[in-house]
Amino acid sequence: MRSDTRHPTPGALPGLTLAALGVVYGDIGTSPLYALKEVFHGGHVAPTPANLLGVLSLIFWTMTVIVSLKYVLLILRADNNGEGGLIAMLALATTAVKGKPALRSTLMAVGLFGTAIFYGDAVITPAMTVLGAVEGIDVYAPQFHEFILPLAMLVLTGLFAVQRLGTGGIGKAFGPVMLVWFVSLAALGMPHILRNPSVLVAVNPMYALEFFLAHKLVAFIALGAVVLVVTGGEALYADLGHFGKRPIRWAWYGIVMPSLVINYFGQGAMLLDAPEAVKNPFFNMAPAWAEIPLFLLATGAAVIASQALITAAFSVTKQAVQLGILPRMAIKHTSVRDTGQIYVPFVNWGLFAFIILAVGLFKSSSALAGAYGIAVTIDMTITTVMTFFVLRYGWNYPLLGTLLATGFFFVIDVTFLSSNLLKLLAGGWFPLVIGFGMFTLMLTWVEGRKLMRVRMRDDAIDLDPFLESIFISPPLRVPGTAVFLSAESGATPTALLHNLKHNKVLHEQNLFVTVTHHEVPWIGFDRRCEIESLGHDCWRVVLHFGFKNDPDVPEALKLLQGRGVQLEVMETSYFLSRDTVIPTFGGGMPMWREKIFASMHRNAAGAADFLNLPTNRIVELGTKVEI
Repeated sequence: MRSDTRHPTPGALPGLTLAALGVVYGDIGTSPLYALKEVFHGGHVAPTPANLLGVLSLIFWTMTVIVSLKYVLLILRADNNGEGGLIAMLALATTAVKGKPALRSTLMAVGLFGTAIFYGDAVITPAMTVLGAVEGIDVYAPQFHEFILPLAMLVLTGLFAVQRLGTGGIGKAFGPVMLVWFVSLAALGMPHILRNPSVLVAVNPMYALEFFLAHKLVAFIALGAVVLVVTGGEALYADLGHFGKRPIRWAWYGIVMPSLVINYFGQGAMLLDAPEAVKNPFFNMAPAWAEIPLFLLATGAAVIASQALITAAFSVTKQAVQLGILPRMAIKHTSVRDTGQIYVPFVNWGLFAFIILAVGLFKSSSALAGAYGIAVTIDMTITTVMTFFVLRYGWNYPLLGTLLATGFFFVIDVTFLSSNLLKLLAGGWFPLVIGFGMFTLMLTWVEGRKLMRVRMRDDAIDLDPFLESIFISPPLRVPGTAVFLSAESGATPTALLHNLKHNKVLHEQNLFVTVTHHEVPWIGFDRRCEIESLGHDCWRVVLHFGFKNDPDVPEALKLLQGRGVQLEVMETSYFLSRDTVIPTFGGGMPMWREKIFASMHRNAAGAADFLNLPTNRIVELGTKVEI
């Protein structure tokens, strides 16, 4: 299945392209609901013919440069074993500079910040998109204005409530619905373009340049709204592993970009004749007979766009947990066939709470526009920076060529980011607060785990000499197999020490297992297990998983059959220690961060569930660790 998505056969390509429409392009596909409206919102830019043509030119070239050139042509090439997204890029970049520890640490911090900021985007996007769709009520039935907020909250509540059921069945309809949506975008815009074809001159970049020269500061501020047309660009890269490059590229060049351009230019053509429609140009484009169908279709498209961000949040969280960036969480699989379909309850309801807060706090898509864009442009900039290190140090491209390629996009990203920072007090602080909060938690978790490893390593006893000493006068051997889980492969597991101390027995067969997660998405079964005999029917085992693999220890241990190890499921017990973290004054982190880490560690999901250990075969022994 995975090889088909990376290199799809000609027969599979149309289906994958249709599916990519529903998953990849929901966010960017719903931007016509609010993007052009927000450029002129507030009265800073008057909807004059010259300004309209200048803004349309900016929109066209923003999509062309950022999406068509940067993401579709360049960034999609930087795949990590077929996978994309900021975490995959972070793994690529840090691996490329592994010989430069200081640079690697800096890139890791930058990547962590980008991952944290993503959660701010995952809050703002559903709130903005659903509000933008529901606000069609103001155009068609302004007397029902007071129902906009309750209806938006009702739609969002229903969306988050069904997540636990899985989205496999619903997801199959996403592609066809979004295909209808993109066809509708083109159908709405085309009649207005045909009535006023002079709007097409905005394809000339000189109109964008003239707009900047005429307005300068106001034009720079307007970039903060123009960037809304590319807010789904990161999804192109993040969903690379699901569909592969070709379906994503075919969908963009063949359907998405043409439909978006026609719709934006159609809005512009209408505003050239009726500038008063600028309050909501998207819904004002529709003929009277299409008002209710368009409202329902727009709401459906908004739900699909929101679903894509929610699904991405689940996926990013799982990858972050695998890489040790976040504590273990309960992750439920909603499909027995597709391991990518997961549900993370804590993330689901955490996002829901912040989204409802955002809707209640900002109350309109125009107010949310101030908060929208900062998170996106930060991630866009970080992706460009990471790409430089992948191209230069990972792929050994010439320095000059790498600087020219990534420097061009970096200047554009920073320009858009700078414009969005002007919205900091107008709502931009909201996703940044979420991002900085997540960044603090991530750094605290990463540093806390390092402190724990150092402390446990200092107190650890080397496994090989320990086994030699106990077999001088061996304890009683009991039937069965004991699997001792240990964070360090060369250290004696605490659970073994406690078992010998309290039970004074040793099993006939003993496996000392260390689970290792790597900065690659997938590790196949042929590289899953390493085994080393320690004598006396004792074995050191290292299990390797990628950050998109599901760590299933019992399944992995089956691969040891025929390599000197005999495993009987009902005669195998799993021993692991449950560590209690004790914050202490002195070295390490400040006390408030140590307390946060202790709380995160205490509330993390159990290792037994995370490693898929059988609940009726587990022995947990407690220990305290001071940091």
